[in-house]
Amino acid sequence: MTPERHARLRATLDRRQPDLSVIMDGVHKPHNIAAIVRTCDAVGILDVHAALPDNLARFPAGTALGSQRWVNIHYHDDGEEAIRRVRDQGMQVLAAHFSERAVPYRELDYTRPTTLLLGTEKFGVSEAAAEAADEHVIIPMMGMVASFNVSVAAAIILAEVCEQRRAAGLYDRRRVDPATYQHTLFQWSHPRLAAHCRQYGVPYPALNEAGEIADPRRFNFLLSEAIRRGEQD
Repeated sequence: MTPERHARLRATLDRRQPDLSVIMDGVHKPHNIAAIVRTCDAVGILDVHAALPDNLARFPAGTALGSQRWVNIHYHDDGEEAIRRVRDQGMQVLAAHFSERAVPYRELDYTRPTTLLLGTEKFGVSEAAAEAADEHVIIPMMGMVASFNVSVAAAIILAEVCEQRRAAGLYDRRRVDPATYQHTLFQWSHPRLAAHCRQYGVPYPALNEAGEIADPRRFNFLLSEAIRRGEQD
């Protein structure tokens, strides 16, 4: 861990927005998933919710989601379950969905706690999820096609979200709670050790100011003992 990399990780985490997320309800094409999650990272989103369809696309979609290191992926059985989860966190849910009550995406206030709901590539947001959303947003179209690709639409809307939040100063101060901050910083700084901790049930260790494990001898002992017990089982 070089000082430069540690500083970059902390600066990135300092800009994460705990009250901003995305729900992918049935988005299953790996290139779309990768593009959406990449955009989420770019605008400071820490948590993405994925409701994968129960079909043959589940495996490649899950592989694409699992490859994303900088964003936490939360899996749900359906979009309505994901909506309930973010509602419990006090977020408004805005569906990218064409309907009679849809408004142009720039007309809403994204400085409020917000989740953007995206539907499947072919059919868009489901009827049940659309009904559960607080608002519907659209991107005005000037050509013959009716809509953008889902990953492009996500990037356009999230760029507006980012600009509103930047203007409001929401990226200028650390907003992630201390426990989540330390947990995430360890995962980003030491991904292989974090994977071992999750596999063997070892709590993440504290880090020092340089981003290194504060008490490496104790951590190595705890991890070695957990691995030994796991091999015995």
